[in-house]
Amino acid sequence: MTAVDLGLPLPSLIPASRAPAPVDGPLRDTFGRVATDLRVSVTDRCNLRCTYCMPADGLDWLPTDGVLNTEEFVRVLTVAVRDLGIRTIRFTGGEPLLRRDLEEIITRVSRLPERPGIAMTTNGLGLGRRVHGLTAAGLTRVNVSLDTVDPARFAEITRRDRLADVLDGLAAARAAGLDPVKVNAVVPDRSDLDGLAALFGFCLREGYQLRVIEQMPLDADHRWDRTAMVTAAEILEALRHVADLTPDDVPRAGAPAQTWLVDGHTDAAGRRARVGVIASVTRPFCGDCDRTRLTADGALRNCLFAENETSLLPVLRGGEGDVDAAIARLWRENTWAKRAGHSVNSGDFRQPERPMSAIGG
Repeated sequence: MTAVDLGLPLPSLIPASRAPAPVDGPLRDTFGRVATDLRVSVTDRCNLRCTYCMPADGLDWLPTDGVLNTEEFVRVLTVAVRDLGIRTIRFTGGEPLLRRDLEEIITRVSRLPERPGIAMTTNGLGLGRRVHGLTAAGLTRVNVSLDTVDPARFAEITRRDRLADVLDGLAAARAAGLDPVKVNAVVPDRSDLDGLAALFGFCLREGYQLRVIEQMPLDADHRWDRTAMVTAAEILEALRHVADLTPDDVPRAGAPAQTWLVDGHTDAAGRRARVGVIASVTRPFCGDCDRTRLTADGALRNCLFAENETSLLPVLRGGEGDVDAAIARLWRENTWAKRAGHSVNSGDFRQPERPMSAIGG
């Protein structure tokens, strides 16, 4: 079955050029898109075991010497900002708070002459203890993954009884002045739609911005089922049972979430509350994508669902020639090879070998 059979949108991009990759300038692809947003996975390890992400026993983690160290991360990120036009960096995992040197990495990136916006996506465990050090280092925004506020269901999904720690982390982030504080939620099963209403109500009361994400085929077990996935339409219907929503007039640009204003509610800063839905599967936004990705072991990926990636380790650890120039060249070539869009809704789709925990959210 193809995307056309499913009645889903297809990217309508036409290659702007078939010439070789540029040798200078920002990160461009053949469709004219420019990557300015970098997602950096600083570790593939995680201290939760969410059922839709990884097995109960976890995964075979990358060896320590196979992961970029502090100096390597800083060098690559410096090239990205200084030479390639990256303007925003989001640190992810796995769970980024498992990196003890995260504050140092953020501090050094925030001191670059053309300082990028710096954000982080975390499961919230340990956030309460480290949030002040992270904000002092230069972190300005945070997304906390939270699928439910029901303790029993949280323990069932994550295989850990840690809901209280996540809620403490959210409150600490708000108290530390991070703005906005966003909550990322996945709806694992249609039975969770009632719980989504409770989560939405919690976010409205606490002043957090909820983002609900369609479950994507990036699970380690490769059990994702397109027909069983809770769709954006179902998610939006559940949200509208809680509050009236008005389409947001703020330009979406390359942002993954389509957002709505929540009538009668304000956020922690006193602005009109917003809620977003990220419909990566049923409403692809590939045509406006402005992202590039760096994995914990130094691989460049131009899409979450990319079938190929480019390793920077031989350049970083080879010690020959102009390393920074080589990094920039490889990154431009990787971006130039970006496809028009993912093929999740087509019959020839192949799930990436790496799960989300190893690619980075």
